[in-house]
Amino acid sequence: MKPSNGIVAAVALAAALTLAGKAGAIDPPPWAGLEDPHLNVVPRTDAERERIAAVTAPPGDFSAPWPFEENPGGAQTVRARDTADAFSQPAANLSFEQELDFRVGNGMFRRLWVSPPASTIASDGLGPLYNARSCQRCHLKDGRGHPPEGPKDGAVSMFLRISVPAPDADAIERYIAGTHATAPDPVYGGQLQDFSLPGHTPEYRLDIRYDEVEVKLSGGEVATLRRPTYTAADLGYGPLHPGAMLSPRVAPQMIGMGLLEAIPTGDILAWADPDDTDGDGISGHPQIVWSTVHDRPMLGRFGHKAGNPTVLEQTAEAFAGDIGISNPLHPAGSGECTAAQTACIAALDGGDPEHGGVEIDRTGLDLVAFYSRTLAVPARRDLDDPEVLRGREVFYGTGCTACHRPTYVTHRLEGGDPASFQLIWPYTDLLLHDMGDGLADNRPEGRANGREWRTAPLWGIGLTQTVSGHSFFLHDGRARSLLEAVLWHGGEAQAARDTVVDMPPEDRAALIRYLESL
Repeated sequence: MKPSNGIVAAVALAAALTLAGKAGAIDPPPWAGLEDPHLNVVPRTDAERERIAAVTAPPGDFSAPWPFEENPGGAQTVRARDTADAFSQPAANLSFEQELDFRVGNGMFRRLWVSPPASTIASDGLGPLYNARSCQRCHLKDGRGHPPEGPKDGAVSMFLRISVPAPDADAIERYIAGTHATAPDPVYGGQLQDFSLPGHTPEYRLDIRYDEVEVKLSGGEVATLRRPTYTAADLGYGPLHPGAMLSPRVAPQMIGMGLLEAIPTGDILAWADPDDTDGDGISGHPQIVWSTVHDRPMLGRFGHKAGNPTVLEQTAEAFAGDIGISNPLHPAGSGECTAAQTACIAALDGGDPEHGGVEIDRTGLDLVAFYSRTLAVPARRDLDDPEVLRGREVFYGTGCTACHRPTYVTHRLEGGDPASFQLIWPYTDLLLHDMGDGLADNRPEGRANGREWRTAPLWGIGLTQTVSGHSFFLHDGRARSLLEAVLWHGGEAQAARDTVVDMPPEDRAALIRYLESL
């Protein structure tokens, strides 16, 4: 059978990526030719490109709200609620049939999985090792997780990723240029699970110690940051590998994921400047990962280091790693257990023959992914408040938009896709940036080194306290306020961070007020 043009292109791109990385030839750049095979794209016309350029151009007048700014999710935007359900609403432009799929997906997102065997088909298969019993337990109310607050609070929405140095990049299957040579821990796998079924031993207990650091601000103000130290305590399967690298992660908020997935890859790559050729101090570069669904390299978009290219693949990985639920993309019935964990491997799983032998089949996986894609972004608040308007001017003037890119227009898509051709305001470039020593986890992932993170979207960030009941930010929740989050920025963001430290207190307060309106 003759391969399709798409397969030929994928193979050619993979070969180019491999040769570029191993021969040192990066001309064209290793991301040249990346496409969006996960989307049914209608090519843009020249007229549409002109319209998009006009509507996404930075406005010059900061004295009043801008057109369409109130609706950060485009036609998907919903009214901002002052309750914990603010992130749990379906996109406003779903059809009746799509909203039914959303509701069913929500039910599966909230499902509490139980140990096998169980009388209810497709509800068993938990573990044997896991971090949570449901998607909802980590992403409570579809919001962001938090580190444990005191000895009586569990780490259910937070865990440690783990990897070890790989001996040779040449041994990495489907090597992509610039990928750091790492591998899962031979005993503990790719993440540590702190819960287990009866008869099994949890892998660890997360222990966090904080040291306080004072930061002097202009106007005599002082901020106190907390610097965390993480320990994998009470290890259940022996010591970690001598080269083990740990990275703390809290669950991110869920809104707007389908819109992020629908941004054209080319529009994201247009901002990549790994060598800082324009001299602005910002040198973002793309994460590139291998898509198991599409069998080709793709732009990484999801996860704190952009380790997954699509919502579906992010969902499948979370089911396997966080809950221990096998699925078509990760079919092992023992979840993330390794060959060294023999009791876990030998345990009964919940795979059902009528579901292809896995614990959640592709239909169920697609429904949860659809739910995740279509969680609505709430409308902006207080757009015409004078302090918010001043804070927006400070945000732009300080250089925050160099990484937190405000606007995009999504692909025009076939098939009634609700993410089609929307002007959105996510405030991210979805690229990897060096954030300095303070935020470094010293654990590479893909093409991200131990100091680099994907720029986090900011839409909805002002509703964190309303939805999640806390105000913890950054990849590990160390920041207890938006100001603390800003003050942890370093590396490429050091100049912007220092500007915030030195600016008049009223401007600093306006900046935070603006972020709270997002």
